[in-house]
Amino acid sequence: MTVAPASAPVPLNILSIQSWVSYGHVGNAAAVFPLQCLGFEVWAVNTVQFSNHTGYGAWTGAVFPPELVAELLDGIEARGALPECHAVLSGYMGSEGTVAAVVGAVQRVRAANPATLYCCDPVMGDVGRGVFVRPELPVLIAAQAIPAADIVTPNQFELELLTGQTIHTLEDALSAAHALRSRLKPGGPQIVLVTSLTRSDAPQDTIETLAVTGEGAWLCRTPLLPLDPPRNGTGDAIAALFLGQYIRMSDVAAALSLSMSALYTLLERTHQAGTREIQLVAARNDYAAPGRVFGAEQVG
Repeated sequence: MTVAPASAPVPLNILSIQSWVSYGHVGNAAAVFPLQCLGFEVWAVNTVQFSNHTGYGAWTGAVFPPELVAELLDGIEARGALPECHAVLSGYMGSEGTVAAVVGAVQRVRAANPATLYCCDPVMGDVGRGVFVRPELPVLIAAQAIPAADIVTPNQFELELLTGQTIHTLEDALSAAHALRSRLKPGGPQIVLVTSLTRSDAPQDTIETLAVTGEGAWLCRTPLLPLDPPRNGTGDAIAALFLGQYIRMSDVAAALSLSMSALYTLLERTHQAGTREIQLVAARNDYAAPGRVFGAEQVG
């Protein structure tokens, strides 16, 4: 009897449009490897090429023209690949032209595959640093990228900036997340993932991530590690990990739990190593199956 060979699994493909650094891990340099460890093929389109992240205060390199995004997509489309794109992930957008280029790329991919998810990490600022992008970008991201997205992953500062709501309590966070969720693409999963959530009614020395959908809300809490300064690239990593786990499982609570657990392990390794850069490679075995799992509690 002849046994037919097992068919190879169908690859899942993600187009990731973000910055790139040669040294360290932010943007695509923080997002691509975890997604690959989760089993995804990642088509990386880089919007900048810097020597290192800007948190050091000095860097070399160049910002690529926004037209490059469309040009690279032309080449991918010429390979007949766009119908096989399952998701688009975007992060830091350094200019008005880049915002338009990212949204244009999403539209082109969806024309080939209407089921494609778009996850927008609206990188604009953070507590302590304030807004660190050009002044016009928050308005443009809110007007152009957010309405095209199925999933958005703002940190607490960015959620407050996008909604004009101040967050002190869990109820504040839920209210702001639902307000932002109402602006996302109709018909999509409409998920808001609020990262770096710190509120007055949470246990001390913890940090949380909140996932809000139309079907419910879930909170995942981990210990707050004493990383000073906060490490760059963690937002890029959690956006990628959550998107990847959500595509794999179609379960918001499970994706939240696994992605936050993996991020905690990554930051714990970084803290133990005492390094300025996140230990992305050292944590490679924890992305798909974290050794320590923090559960997601339903809160809405």
